[in-house]
Amino acid sequence: MEYQEIYKWGVSQLKEAGVEEAALDARLLLEDVCGTDRNYLLSHGGEQVAEDKYDRYAVCIAKRKARIPLQQITGYQEFMGLEFQVTPDVLIPRQDTETLVEEVMRYLHDGMHILDMCTGSGCILLSILRYSNDCVGTGCDISKKAMAVAEANANELSLDAAFVLSDLFENISDKYDLIVSNPPYIPTDVIPTLMEEVKDHEPVIALDGREDGLYFYKRIIEEAGSYLYPEGMLFFEIGYDQAKDVSELMKAAGFCEITVCKDLAGLDRVVHGVYGG
Repeated sequence: MEYQEIYKWGVSQLKEAGVEEAALDARLLLEDVCGTDRNYLLSHGGEQVAEDKYDRYAVCIAKRKARIPLQQITGYQEFMGLEFQVTPDVLIPRQDTETLVEEVMRYLHDGMHILDMCTGSGCILLSILRYSNDCVGTGCDISKKAMAVAEANANELSLDAAFVLSDLFENISDKYDLIVSNPPYIPTDVIPTLMEEVKDHEPVIALDGREDGLYFYKRIIEEAGSYLYPEGMLFFEIGYDQAKDVSELMKAAGFCEITVCKDLAGLDRVVHGVYGG
């Protein structure tokens, strides 16, 4: 079959299954299988595609029809201009989270010690290390499988980072200039309402923020001061409606200069503050 015909078939299959971005996903999957780019469809749409590649593409389309996320099918996701390995054991890096990294970068100095709590794929910590000089980074997570993904990403990016298996601060002993975290923050009863790709295929342990979505913020904020140098900073990604609650929790725990930042959609996305001891 011709490249363009296969693409059209993929689009029709995904549309039939109700996949929202059928055309985009069909194209990206075809490019991944064939090793092509977005211009190939226009310039070489009439070229024949080898049968084995068509078979692989059909398998990918079937997975996407089953609502398996695109990134879990291709095995990677771009974040901060870098490519990160993705598996069902970690959250898929999202553009919204780039706001968190960009805000950290505004306060970063050479040689800082950074802790990334609930590191998952490691995309936050590794992006910070890539775009800084001589910073020392540690990522921690309660999931052994997530840690393996983070370590693989560090190796692939040739970045030196330490990873610690830990239930929040349980196995953390050092002090840091910055603590950054994108913790689970979705209220438990909201999870069943999420898109199938999220609720059925991403790790619930990385989504579930317990009853009010604030459980992990409370735990991290209560202990963070003991692991920060004087004037150290704590950065969080938050849900769009959590800025007030998280800010108040930080203030009550001795943080000052508390700031709320919006993402590109104009929604509250980051809260950070300085620990006053």
